[in-house]
Amino acid sequence: MTLPDQLPRVALAEKQNARLRELLREIIPANRFYNQKLAAAGINSKDIRTADDLVRIPFTTKTELSADQIAYPPYGQVLTYPIPRYVRFCQTSGTTSQPLRWLDTRESWSWLLECWEMIYRIAGVGLGDRLFFPFSFGPFLGFWTAFDAATRLGFLCLPGGGMSSAARLRFMLDNQATVVLCTPTYALRLAEVAQQQGIDLKAGPVRKLIVAGEPGGSIPASRARIESAWGARVFDHNGLTEVGAVGVECPENPAGIHILESEYIAEVIDPATTQPVPQGTIGELVLTNLGRWGSPALRYRTGDSVKVDPHPCPCGRSFLRLQGGILGRTDDMIHVRGNNLYPSALEAVIHRFPEVSEYRVEVDQRESLTALRIELEPTRDSLATGLADRVDQAIRQELLFRAEVRTVAPGSLPRYEMKARRFHKK
Repeated sequence: MTLPDQLPRVALAEKQNARLRELLREIIPANRFYNQKLAAAGINSKDIRTADDLVRIPFTTKTELSADQIAYPPYGQVLTYPIPRYVRFCQTSGTTSQPLRWLDTRESWSWLLECWEMIYRIAGVGLGDRLFFPFSFGPFLGFWTAFDAATRLGFLCLPGGGMSSAARLRFMLDNQATVVLCTPTYALRLAEVAQQQGIDLKAGPVRKLIVAGEPGGSIPASRARIESAWGARVFDHNGLTEVGAVGVECPENPAGIHILESEYIAEVIDPATTQPVPQGTIGELVLTNLGRWGSPALRYRTGDSVKVDPHPCPCGRSFLRLQGGILGRTDDMIHVRGNNLYPSALEAVIHRFPEVSEYRVEVDQRESLTALRIELEPTRDSLATGLADRVDQAIRQELLFRAEVRTVAPGSLPRYEMKARRFHKK
């Protein structure tokens, strides 16, 4: 049997089209949110036969979903079945707006786990691996599905909630974990604590880190830092509560993410015109998930800026590859001195300086010209001399603007377990 990621593009499109028709037959008219959305647009769901027909369906936005939950609390009308069919509750992290509540049926949850099983297979995680999840298990979706999928595959899973970073490191080493799943920021934080505790991570058993939640996994300077500290390979992954686990990096071609196209139909659009952009051009990722019937997402505008790699991947997989992974968020882009700046571009410069352990950026947009003030925390006081000037020069040379850069005392900036909040706007 041919694996989904090995299907020729024509066969993959046929699979997507068949599953799309099956999805629409199931959710229309039972799903009131989408039934009303299609009716308002004058669309008969039976006329949507292929992925090319999807463009007739209006986009779904997070703002719409939030408004739906406010109008029909607590879960809105995006549910296809009666509430008793649902067995899992999750909600978004709330980093960009009010948290969205999300419910899944047993069948939809199983589909989410199948996506993660594919991610593990592509990343080369196998029997004998021990997976460590160093975070508190709250209502955030991401690592619940990763944990459940790993147990279903028969991997030994090590939950790391309710511990300090130092305790998590000892727990990880005591249990001989070989794979760690966390955000890129927390991977660096654990490495920082390991150094303080005199722990040599390179001598430990960890051989892979699967990171998500931030662009860092595909930023060369950030992933190099992580891999150097851990002596292990980084695999970038992305997903959203509203759509599920979307993709993962392959072993053969670092710093990019393959979309699980057997489970998703992906579009990349110009966020201003909403028209499709050609491969190799930066645009906003739009996703339709094909197996989450209980709480589907049709043409969901993710807000993620991506660029489809126009070249075949050397790994041989037919799935689309996002070059550089998630480049940033459309709503995070800052206009500085005529330049469009994503936070990930600034991270790529700052993380090239090993003397910097953490940083914080203040974006002041109160005047006609946006001003950036950057605080750098050196790993030691002795390394602060000249650091601000060197980083400022690198920013000017590569990003073509000047920022106000200064150093702060070691240990003075906050640390993060999940998504980092380094940018603060005024």
